[in-house]
Amino acid sequence: MKKLVLVSFLFLFSLTAFAQRYAYVDTDYILNNIPAYKAAQDKLDQLSFEWQQELENKREQLEELTREFQSEKVLLTEKMKKKRNKQIEQRRQQLQELKRKYFGPEGQLYQKRQELVQPIQEEVYSAIETIAQRGNYAVIFDAASESNMLYTDPSYDKSDEVLKELGYKN
Repeated sequence: MKKLVLVSFLFLFSLTAFAQRYAYVDTDYILNNIPAYKAAQDKLDQLSFEWQQELENKREQLEELTREFQSEKVLLTEKMKKKRNKQIEQRRQQLQELKRKYFGPEGQLYQKRQELVQPIQEEVYSAIETIAQRGNYAVIFDAASESNMLYTDPSYDKSDEVLKELGYKN
């Protein structure tokens, strides 16, 4: 009986000795409490709006050119029709190219986001790593991402600690 109690005690001790510590953060909450991130987002929104307006103006010009062509089409010679069709197609391609330039996978919006937001995100992840190492956490989840966290105990939320590590108050 004493052996069984001793083995049970050793088993429970070994389980707690190897127990992993977990915590979570909400990166949306953290980033929204960093003024530089808000400023960067505002700048990106402004640039995006301006570029959208430019694209919209060019699209309207293209539509106007197309309407003019359609209304004058019966009066034009074949050579003139081909020339106008070519102009319209060139404008359409220029519009598509401008969309890619601004909003494409490697476009200016992406590059500006990398320039403005990525350093802030890296700073946040560095602070999370520091807290994980200091608190001896095996895993820190992000409640902002789709990690399917069905329940979270607020006592394990380290978001405010990350903000404090970064020098911000919530």
